[in-house]
Amino acid sequence: MKQKPFIAITLGDPAGVGPEIIVGAWTETVVHDWCRPMVVGHPGVVRRAVELWQTDLHVQEIDSPEDADPSDGVIPCLACGSDEVLAIKPGRLDARAGQAAYEAVVVAAGLAMSGRVDAITTAPLQKEALHKAGHNFPGHTELLASLCGVENFAMMLYLAHDDVLHSPAGLAVVHVTLHTALRNVFTEMTEDAVLAKSLLADEFMTRLTGSRPRIGVCSLNPHGGEGGLFGTEERTIIRPAVERAIAAGLNIKGPLATDTLMIRARDGEFDAVVAMYHDQGHIALKLLGMHQAVNITLGLPIIRTSVAHGTAFDIAWQRKAETSSLIEALRVASHLVKK
Repeated sequence: MKQKPFIAITLGDPAGVGPEIIVGAWTETVVHDWCRPMVVGHPGVVRRAVELWQTDLHVQEIDSPEDADPSDGVIPCLACGSDEVLAIKPGRLDARAGQAAYEAVVVAAGLAMSGRVDAITTAPLQKEALHKAGHNFPGHTELLASLCGVENFAMMLYLAHDDVLHSPAGLAVVHVTLHTALRNVFTEMTEDAVLAKSLLADEFMTRLTGSRPRIGVCSLNPHGGEGGLFGTEERTIIRPAVERAIAAGLNIKGPLATDTLMIRARDGEFDAVVAMYHDQGHIALKLLGMHQAVNITLGLPIIRTSVAHGTAFDIAWQRKAETSSLIEALRVASHLVKK
C-alpha cells in the first residue's frame, strides 16, 4: 500500500461541488487500487460532504501527511483554512471560500515540491471568489506556475483512448493562450508562444506514451485564413512556429483548419492538438468526453491533475455532480507518478 502514489486532493471552493465529488469518488474502490489519496482542506467541510452522501466514511483529521492512513472507509484530511468556511452557503460567491481554496492549493503544492506527496489533484475553485479574497490569478494554472516559480507552462486537457477516440495515446489539447479576454489573444499569440506550447505537448506526450506524438496545430482564423482573406496570423505566426518545431524534431503539422482538425484527431490521425485560445480547445474536447476529460498543468516541477469542470454552483451540494472527471484525474496522476 505504501508503494502506491501518494496524492493530495485539494478541497476546492467549499461552496461548489468539490467536497461532494471528492467524497463521491472516495467510495469507488478502484481509486484506492491506484493510489493513496488524502484531502487538503477544512475537515468540517469534508464531514458535511460525508453527511450529504449518507455514507459511514470516517474523516481522519491529521496534522502531517505522514500521519495519513487512507482507505475506502477513511478520508485523511490535512487541516487547512479558517473555521469561517463553515458559515459559507452552498452555491454562493464568497471571498472566504476563495481564501480557503487558495490556502489548500498553496499547502498541497508545497507538499509536492518538498516530495512529501507524489502529486496533487485539485477540485475546482471559483475564479471570482479567488479574486475577492485578494489573489489575482486567472485560475489554478497560473497560481501553480507562480508557486512553482516557472514561466513556461500550459494547460492541457486530456482524454484517454476509448471507443470514441481512436488514437492509442488518447488525445491531448494544449492551449497557446488561456484565461484571457478574446481581444488579447491577438497580442499574446506569438510565434515563440506557439513553439513553446508545441514543445510542452511533445515532451509530455512522449513521457506519457513512450513515443513521439503526432501533433496538429490549429489555425486561428476561419478556414485557416483563406490565404490571407480572413487574416494573416497563419502565415506570419503559426506556420513559422511549426517550421521551427519541425526543425527541432517534432512530428507536427499545421496550421490546419480547426473544424476538420478535431475530427481528424478523433479518428486517430493526431495524438495532440495545439489550440490558439481557450474555447477553441475546450469546447471540442469536452464534446468528445466532458466527464472523462482531465486538466493537466504542463511545465511544472510537480505533477498536477484536475477535473475539467468548474464549481457548478447551480447544482452544488445536491449530489448531482459527476464524479467521473475526478476519478479519471486521480487515475492519470497515479499513472504519471509511475512514469
